[in-house]
Amino acid sequence: MQVFKVSGMTCSHCERAVTQAIQALDPQAQVKVDLAGGTVEVQSSVSEQAIRQAISEAGYQVA
Repeated sequence: MQVFKVSGMTCSHCERAVTQAIQALDPQAQVKVDLAGGTVEVQSSVSEQAIRQAISEAGYQVA
């Protein structure tokens, strides 16, 4: 499991956007977004760099 600190997520739309961006890379990925904590947990075989890029392309900043 990989955990990413992501800023800019404030609502359920943000949660869906991040989840969909990651699942576009790996449809089987398990994604858990914590809006309050600003974290995204991902269980996937996709590389960390690819996930970071997908989140960034969705419009959010990955620390």
